Amino acid sequence: MFSRLREDIACILERDPAARTAFEVLTCYPGLHALWVHRAAHACWTHGFKWLGRMLSHIGRFLTGIEIHPGASIGRRVFIDHGMGVVIGEMAEVHDDCTIYQGVTLGGTALVKGAKRHPTLERGVIIGANACVLGGFTVGAGARVGSGAIVTKPVPAGATAAGNPARILHAETEAQREAAAAKMGFSAYGVTQGDDPVAQALKGLIDNASGHEHQIAMLWAAIETLSGRGASPDCVPGDAQKLEAFDAAALNQLVR
Repeated sequence: MFSRLREDIACILERDPAARTAFEVLTCYPGLHALWVHRAAHACWTHGFKWLGRMLSHIGRFLTGIEIHPGASIGRRVFIDHGMGVVIGEMAEVHDDCTIYQGVTLGGTALVKGAKRHPTLERGVIIGANACVLGGFTVGAGARVGSGAIVTKPVPAGATAAGNPARILHAETEAQREAAAAKMGFSAYGVTQGDDPVAQALKGLIDNASGHEHQIAMLWAAIETLSGRGASPDCVPGDAQKLEAFDAAALNQLVR
């Protein structure tokens, strides 16, 4: 029991720069208290004391503002930061080293009793503030769900889901992921630089259009060179765009 307590405190000190001492974490972090109450409620639930488990869960919600159904499965070193308004459903599974911020809902969309209605978060998942993960699917290991996202389909391991409805942005390479993780230390609220997949797509289109502009200018330069060597001047229209005027950098600024 004490080893689990030390683990809980250590993971908070590691991930929250506002945490100063173990005593402060022990006494002032509602996410930690909610997990302790949940462990007792979950033990009652799994041993057949359903009402007692629900009652402990209800008391935990009253004290911390975090509602975790006693049937939910919570792993080790899970960090619920701030926590107010977090709701974790009965069939949710939260594996080791996950981080959940305030206002998150791990809920379901099906009304069929006995079915897997709530999501599974694999190891190391980060769910940003006010995100909703709805359904009995899996969010893969190391994935991030950005703040305010509404996720209704599986998220691959290492990917980022952002937006409403959430779009999936795949990590380009494992090396880039590791480099970003080493630089940032920890991805607070599930957000890293350039997570928005729509902005990424627009930037790609802008860069592509800029390349086309450059190629067209080169073609007109070649045509003008040929016309100077005796080719018919009629092949060079007077209103043709012969210089590059596409400002890709300015447009990319607009979609940051």
